[in-house]
Amino acid sequence: MGSSERFRLEVTVEPFVDANLGPHVAAAIEAAADAGLEIEIGPFGTAAEGADALVLSAMPHITGAALAAGATRVTLQVTEAAIDLG
Repeated sequence: MGSSERFRLEVTVEPFVDANLGPHVAAAIEAAADAGLEIEIGPFGTAAEGADALVLSAMPHITGAALAAGATRVTLQVTEAAIDLG
């Protein structure tokens, strides 16, 4: 992992309630934002992006916050973020 590498973390928090983030989802988003990640809230999940080490260190905090707030399942997917060179 190089220091210039960026990761994108996709987080899905259940139970899922249509059009309502719920406290378990809000807790995950807050934990990601507190970690300094760039947040993108989507209809079926939340994406958080940042430097590789920052994303990796934030993952247990995001998961823990969601579970502590009532989540029954937290799914994480990490990919290398595309870098816009143009």
